[in-house]
Amino acid sequence: MARMTEGAIAPDFTLPRDGGGTVSLSELRGKAVVLFFYPKDDTSSCTTESIAFTGLKDEFASVGTVIIGLSPDSVKKHDKFARKYDLSVILAADEEKSVVNAYGVWVEKSLYGRKYMGVERTTLLIDRDGVIRRIWEKVKVSGHAEEVLAAAKDLATADMEQ
Repeated sequence: MARMTEGAIAPDFTLPRDGGGTVSLSELRGKAVVLFFYPKDDTSSCTTESIAFTGLKDEFASVGTVIIGLSPDSVKKHDKFARKYDLSVILAADEEKSVVNAYGVWVEKSLYGRKYMGVERTTLLIDRDGVIRRIWEKVKVSGHAEEVLAAAKDLATADMEQ
């Protein structure tokens, strides 16, 4: 299970998503993608992060960027989470943990001395060709969505200059 590196091609995936259907990274080629991995629906930090990305969704869209939140929760839990907080970002369900493992964000964590496996809060900015341009590890939620938006705007500007 290798950690992702900037400049690497993001591993493709197709996963069930909230509201039915699937989301596939390869189908989004031509657009930039913010892929944020979070541990669990309806927990404090995960909720704050999802609401922040939802609030900036139109600004991300204006620079050609799609937002995908991904956790091991089920589609049913994602649907309930999205309804409860009026979330409009895509929520991908990785119940088999294949994607969190492929991206190296399924790690051993420790809480009050107890060790367990879980998702390390990580965000990737993937360019329109599927290349990972930025990685934020062990994300602190406050101000994070705004920081990612600034990077997405910089990426869009660089793409236009090519």
